[in-house]
Formats: sequence, C-alpha cells, structure tokens
Amino acid sequence: MKFIHRLGYYLSGFVVGIIMLMFFLGGKKTSCDWGLDSRVLKNIRIKDRVVTDKALEFFNQKKIDTSSISYLLKFGDVNFKESNIEAKPCKIYQIEGEINEERLGLIFENCDSIATLKRVFNLK
Repeated sequence: MKFIHRLGYYLSGFVVGIIMLMFFLGGKKTSCDWGLDSRVLKNIRIKDRVVTDKALEFFNQKKIDTSSISYLLKFGDVNFKESNIEAKPCKIYQIEGEINEERLGLIFENCDSIATLKRVFNLK
C-alpha cells in the first residue's frame, strides 16, 4: 500500500474520531484540571463558601468587592509552602493573586462540604 493511501486512511479515521469526541463532549462542562493547583482551586470553587467577619472587614477597608474572591479562586495560585494540608479535620490553603494592582493572600479552611475564608491580607 502506498504512503498516500495510508495517510488518507489515517486522516479520515482521525477526522471521524475528532467529530465523535466533539459530539460526545460537546455541551458538557468538561474541564482539564489536572494540576495540583487547579484541583485545589476547583475544589474550593464548587463548595459553599463562608466569609468571616475579619475577611469582610478587610474588603470594606480596602474598598474591594467580594467578587474578587471568585476571581482569585479562578486565576490565583496556591502557595503550598504556606498551606497546611495535614491539618485535621479541614485542610488550610493560602491562595495568592493580584486584584487592582494589589497582591492579596487568602487563607481558606477547606472542609468536606464548606470552604471558609478565614483571613485576607496584603502580600509584599
């Protein structure tokens, strides 16, 4: 069999496979959160969130909207050096990101069904 025939068979099978994937995965909320950072942030995002009074006070003082919490949970980074993933019963994560040219750190207590924002602070 000539190379051009093999290439034709390969490309036709490849195209059919791509169309089938688009059909089966189209419309579903599929995501590729494979990295450790992404999995932790997604895990916190999908849970009910509670914000402590201390954290709300910080947002009020800095005149920052609390919707920035969702922004940081989407585009922020988890600082695993400052996090306590061995804590019982809930793991504690420090999430860092930038809002309005200001670097913020958020301390989340991540339990089974709820994520609590304990503290917000400025990073240097």
